[in-house]
Amino acid sequence: MYHVAVAFDVQPDRREEFIAACHADARDSAVDEPFTQRFELVVDENDPNRFYLDEVYDDAAGFDKHMAGPHFAKFFERIGHIAEGPAWLIRGTRVVDPTAS
Repeated sequence: MYHVAVAFDVQPDRREEFIAACHADARDSAVDEPFTQRFELVVDENDPNRFYLDEVYDDAAGFDKHMAGPHFAKFFERIGHIAEGPAWLIRGTRVVDPTAS
């Protein structure tokens, strides 16, 4: 599994617009991208205008397909003027414990 986590700082008066764009991206990706395993929006516990996207893909190639797809482009069209980011927090492959059941 390939994990990606990014942060965005959103203009306070545009929070709902940003949230809607994230939810649309998550829904559309879940429907059209079988390689997208998880797409979650998280708001910072101390800053209501900082958001995190926590995403999981089958592999790095799946994330590359997501970035090349229409939902990714549409998302950035919608949020480009209302949010700063993404700031990359995590980008890598999960290390699985081979002894775990």
